[in-house]
Amino acid sequence: MKKHRILDIYLKLKLKKKIRISDVVIEYNVSERSIRRDIKDLRDFFLFSGENGEILYESSTDSYHLQDNDENKLSNDEILAVCKILLDSRAFVKEEMKNIIDKIMASCAPRRDYKKVEKLIENEKFHYIEPQHKTKFLGNLWKIGDAVQNQLKMEIQYLKTDKTKVKRKINPVGIMFSEFYFYLLAYIENINKEYFQNADDKFPTIYRIDRIKSLKILDERFQVYHSDRFEEGLFRKRIQFMTGGKLRKLKFKYYGNSLESVLDKLPMAEIKKQTNNYYLIVAEVFGDGVNKWILSQGADVEVVE
Repeated sequence: MKKHRILDIYLKLKLKKKIRISDVVIEYNVSERSIRRDIKDLRDFFLFSGENGEILYESSTDSYHLQDNDENKLSNDEILAVCKILLDSRAFVKEEMKNIIDKIMASCAPRRDYKKVEKLIENEKFHYIEPQHKTKFLGNLWKIGDAVQNQLKMEIQYLKTDKTKVKRKINPVGIMFSEFYFYLLAYIENINKEYFQNADDKFPTIYRIDRIKSLKILDERFQVYHSDRFEEGLFRKRIQFMTGGKLRKLKFKYYGNSLESVLDKLPMAEIKKQTNNYYLIVAEVFGDGVNKWILSQGADVEVVE
């Protein structure tokens, strides 16, 4: 039967065997035209089903073989790196993290190397400590991303750090991740900013996504002019601590021996002077979170202005 023949050819191709026309004509007792039609059907299947690989013709042997498109897949070292970063981020509850890791492994790792990669991460996977909020939020993350992209207004109920809940109508403009948590960046509508620490703040408000207790995407769009367009990449360079405050410049002397870690922590930093004892650094930072970082550096950091 034709369906059995096609399945048999498919399995041979997956096993890296060449399909020589003259051989399969005899094996299945059909015409050459029938075999080439089978190959065309299989080519269409690989093209439209998302199955990995492409059936190529080799004229010198009048045969077909399957070429895997492995360049479109993550390599073993890339899979290992991504899984390690994910586990170290501690961004998700244990169930969600396990599902994500398992799916990356199943869809990317070559079957022959699956066990090797799995062995390298199994200990961290087993001992994974989920975040204290224990909240599943992947569904909300996707909804928020859609609202950001389509400039749709949202209504949210948010749990503040003092455990009080507030309702906000917001214009979402970005999503960021920093040190265990995902954050939504949004401008609040119809709010009296006189009560804010920085009433003339032109930057978006920062919300931890796991603290959003309910959200509703509204059928209302907000306008973003190109000159006012929020740029997550530029904002990321200026904010490393996900706290509110003003955009300001900081000048300090660094006496430590790990300059690289300082420049990685503060991407907008510039070295203005270097001596035998210290580096004079100027950095543009957003918010007051940098104050805690300065205190954590002890005698290695001396603020100049």
